[in-house]
Amino acid sequence: MNMKTYKGLALALLGLAACSDRGSIPENQPVQMKARLESFASCAALESYIEDAAVLDMRSTLERSKPSYWKGRGGWFGGPVEYADGAGAPTPTTAGGGSSGPKDHTGTNNQVEGVDEADFVKNDGTRIFVLSGQKLYVHRSWPAESLRVESSLTLEGWPRQMFLHGNKVVVFSSVNAPYSGSSVGGGFVADCAYMGPCGHGASTTKVTTVDVSDLAAPQVTSEVYLPGGYHDARLAEGSARLVMRDSFRWPTGVRFWPEYSQDLWNDQARLEKELDRLMAHNEQLIRAAALTQWVPEGRRKLPDGTVETLGYDCHDFHKTNAPTRLGLVTVATLDLDAQTFQPPGRVTLVTEPGEVYATADALYLATPHWWWWPEAGQTDHTYVHKLDLSQPHRASYVASATVKGILLDQFSMDEHEGVLRVATTISSRVAEAGNPWGRTETANRVFTYGQEGGQLKLLGQSEELARGERIFSARFVGKRGYVVTFRQVDPLFTFDLSDPAHPRKVGELKVPGFSSYIHPVGDSHLLTVGLHVPENGDWRTRAVKLSLFDVSDMANPRETFTQLVGTAYGWSESLYDHKAFNYFPAKGLLAIPFTDWTPVYNGDYWSNFVSELRVFRVDTAAGITPVGALSMKDAYQVINSNQWSWVYTPYVRRSVMADDYVYAISDAGVRVAHVSNLSSPLATSRFSPYTAQ
Repeated sequence: MNMKTYKGLALALLGLAACSDRGSIPENQPVQMKARLESFASCAALESYIEDAAVLDMRSTLERSKPSYWKGRGGWFGGPVEYADGAGAPTPTTAGGGSSGPKDHTGTNNQVEGVDEADFVKNDGTRIFVLSGQKLYVHRSWPAESLRVESSLTLEGWPRQMFLHGNKVVVFSSVNAPYSGSSVGGGFVADCAYMGPCGHGASTTKVTTVDVSDLAAPQVTSEVYLPGGYHDARLAEGSARLVMRDSFRWPTGVRFWPEYSQDLWNDQARLEKELDRLMAHNEQLIRAAALTQWVPEGRRKLPDGTVETLGYDCHDFHKTNAPTRLGLVTVATLDLDAQTFQPPGRVTLVTEPGEVYATADALYLATPHWWWWPEAGQTDHTYVHKLDLSQPHRASYVASATVKGILLDQFSMDEHEGVLRVATTISSRVAEAGNPWGRTETANRVFTYGQEGGQLKLLGQSEELARGERIFSARFVGKRGYVVTFRQVDPLFTFDLSDPAHPRKVGELKVPGFSSYIHPVGDSHLLTVGLHVPENGDWRTRAVKLSLFDVSDMANPRETFTQLVGTAYGWSESLYDHKAFNYFPAKGLLAIPFTDWTPVYNGDYWSNFVSELRVFRVDTAAGITPVGALSMKDAYQVINSNQWSWVYTPYVRRSVMADDYVYAISDAGVRVAHVSNLSSPLATSRFSPYTAQ
């Protein structure tokens, strides 16, 4: 192996001095306790860094494919997985109110007040917009009994999520846009089925701005294409922050397995040599690739159909001094209040994407420390990078932290009065006889950080919590924090965070099962959704569970009310997506999507199928009371395609509540009913994501 090849990457990316006896696989690197980012001095430096990183990643991947690698670790060496391209790869009803609009309504369930999160459903009380299939469906939703689709608009690619900002709908879609250098076309592709988007047809995010001032005739006003797959987005004060992720776009001809033949497979010594030859060939292709092939420019499609290039500044790319997995994360800023088109301001991190948390002033990106292989003595860490959002046209990197443990989701982070609070599960690998990778042990903590220059400095940490368990949900509310862990029972921990230097656990409550989402109700209660799991683990008695906790006495939290929902077959999207959890404080109502199946055979599967919106009244004194269900069960469709047909099931996924009306939203329609008579819908809109475009 030519170590000179890797010198730049060894010093800049991973701090390697040499490779190990594992061939091209580098040694595991220690956790970087003072993580930071630095921008590239030139485009040549950026290109060299990317190529070094790509070569190292490619060689280490192929090294793991060698029979000697697996046999040396007591593993079985079998045949490649065959893909279509032949490449082997790892593996009662009253009037619906006045026409001016409802007095109150729900919107997206956002983590931070004033910071909107993109979703595939948006509404403003009188209009509901739904992305389904390749279309944007525009609804007039008020008065409620007049619910109807006013129009639809076919969008390029696969629409993912959107924002509603005044009379603008901004849609983020995944499209396959062929790039080769700075021109469209060509063949910058790779035989890399498992490596993610690459080359020709690589993932690109299209930003489509639609003027919806006339609901009957929505008009596209802007089309922008940016390299990278859609990851997440936030909107505050007119500035949308679009987070995209991208894996390396491997050059044409790069392969991660030799051409298959039985003779080669049977001759493992020859196979090893063929893999070495393939590494050398791949490296030549990688070194010959131009920067615009690795990092394509963006494009803007003008109203007359012409296309203009949206370039980038190499100084806006940042590398990390910490070992992280390879990838690109870009934060693009779109000023939705600009009177004329402004090119998106972009900042890119050469690192693996992870969890995203944002306030109106800062955006945090978390990415885990990268171990090349597991071994005893390792403790997982996460690198958190802070971007300043004070400028409406761009984000700017300001500081980083090294956090012990791994974050569960965006709710594992929160900023209050300039202090970042983070809840993590800490996994450590302990030596164990007969296990070369070690035994994994877990614990949990809450950490606090404050910015000092270019560092997020550790201010304090809680005691270790719930050894052997993992965090299943977390929520920070002002100077309080709440963490749920789980193994057989659900401990709810309460924290006093009033002194950032001394975050401390003040209470603990154990109940069967776990909560996967925590929602504050006033200052003294928590409303949660999760699963009831009996301590004996019998799945036949598991069920979706709603709980109301009284945390007015933080030292003695109490589960005051519970409500089990459905059977053991039941499920709700709100269990893993907080945007499906819709609490309406003005009316004391909670709505969650719910699916179930009653296992009583009567010859008709669909008569036992449940797809509905469950509605509950929530009162901190009276508890959680079922109001009823707004069903969408009858909206399923039989899809016919040539010689076969199948049933499309339109699961309820979102909801809107406006005054005393409840709207259930699925991929196939919207239905509304008065809360006092959910079984008698007032109106239904129908559409199909599988309608031919």
